[in-house]
Amino acid sequence: MQNKPSSILPKPEASPPAAADWLWRPWYAKLWWAAIPIYWAVAAASLKVPALRAFFESAFAGYLYVLFFPFTTLLVLGFGFARAWLNRSATDEWEPLTAAEIEELEEMEIFRDDWSVRRPGQPDPAFDIYDPRSGILYVGNPNGINSGNAF
Repeated sequence: MQNKPSSILPKPEASPPAAADWLWRPWYAKLWWAAIPIYWAVAAASLKVPALRAFFESAFAGYLYVLFFPFTTLLVLGFGFARAWLNRSATDEWEPLTAAEIEELEEMEIFRDDWSVRRPGQPDPAFDIYDPRSGILYVGNPNGINSGNAF
C-alpha cells in the first residue's frame, strides 16, 4: 500500500487549551488559591480579636484585600489561558479568499464612507459646525441650532 500525499492527509486537530493548566497546575497558582481562604479566615477572626483589627484597618490590608480577592486571582491566572486560547485560534489554517470575495471587498473599499478620513487637527464631521454632515449643527441648516432662528 502506498502512502498518501501529505496534502490529502487530514491535519491533526490541536486540542483546545485547558483552563486548569493556568488556573491550578502551576505551583504559584496552588499557593495563591490556598492563601485566599487563610487570608479571609484571619480577616473574619479580626472581628473578634482586637490585636488583628488594627492590621485589617490599615491601608496595606486594603492592598491585600485586592490581592486575595478570588476574582483578582481568576483574572490574573486566566490571562495566560485567554492568551493561549486566542493564539490557538489565530494559528488555525484559513482558506484563501475566492475571487468573488476579493472583488466584493474591493467594492466595499470603494464605497467606504469618508467619515474616518480627515486631516490631523480637523474636528470630527459630526461636530464640525461648518461641515454639512453634522446635521442640525451645520451653520447653513435653516432648521439647525446655528441658523439664527431663535426659539
